[in-house]
Amino acid sequence: MWLFLAFLAVPLIEIALFIQVGGAIGLWPTLGVVVLTAILGTWLVRTQGAMAMGNLRRSFSELDDPTEPLAHGAMILLAGALLLTPGFFTDGVGFALLMPPVRHAAFEYLRKRVHVQRFDMGPRGPSARPNPHHPPDPDIIDGDFEEVEPPKKPTHRSSGWTKH
Repeated sequence: MWLFLAFLAVPLIEIALFIQVGGAIGLWPTLGVVVLTAILGTWLVRTQGAMAMGNLRRSFSELDDPTEPLAHGAMILLAGALLLTPGFFTDGVGFALLMPPVRHAAFEYLRKRVHVQRFDMGPRGPSARPNPHHPPDPDIIDGDFEEVEPPKKPTHRSSGWTKH
């Protein structure tokens, strides 16, 4: 129900804002502002996105919890979509999501409402400890392998057009 109301309300808000702003400053300045915010928003999304990717890589390399960098990256992606959508309301929300304090507040709001059941980080993370509920299977042998392909032998004579 909330999603339906959002899809109904956002276009109505955008239309009302276009009428108000267009009436106050005129058609061409209104269109100029929309194009300018899209260009500025694209540049900001690129710079903020690069910083978010750096934070995500750092959290992976240090085996930290990647939840917050992933959430910031998702919010920056949403901000980019909102800034590329023509309109003043979506631009306002998009620019707000590009501000780290707003993203942090949104992340904390969501963190309080989402309960994570389990989080695994690989062999050196929390899952490396033996799980008492699932004893190791004695039929599984952990190992590495490498495929070795036999050398190819020519099955036909050279045609003269290519060198074998």
